[in-house]
Amino acid sequence: MKLINPPEWKRPRGYANGVAARGTMVFVAGQIGWTGDEIFETDDFAGQARQAFANTLRVLEEAGARPENIARMTWYVTSKREYLNAVREVGSAFRDCFGKHFPAMAVVEVTALMEDRAKIEIETTAVIPD
Repeated sequence: MKLINPPEWKRPRGYANGVAARGTMVFVAGQIGWTGDEIFETDDFAGQARQAFANTLRVLEEAGARPENIARMTWYVTSKREYLNAVREVGSAFRDCFGKHFPAMAVVEVTALMEDRAKIEIETTAVIPD
């Protein structure tokens, strides 16, 4: 996997501008901040993000993938302000779960998610090298 960041661009913080990869693709459905038993243990934004990260890791593990195999993530958040207010804690949770591997990412504010208590949903694509 090769992270793509044009050298003349300012270096991104916490993500890559692009990723080139070859191998078996793993598509992880949107993961939210509830447990595998579909129980929300917190309404805290950073806490839900940490749980969504853990859920993503569990699906990747089941497929034989590791954090460094993640090529892209799309985050859907119900409040830009709540995300920005928790960005330090979310970043810490991200590094705890995924290390210092920063794939291509997008964060999108949406009006709601399908589960009323959900504050964040994350879709992930990973590539296990050949």
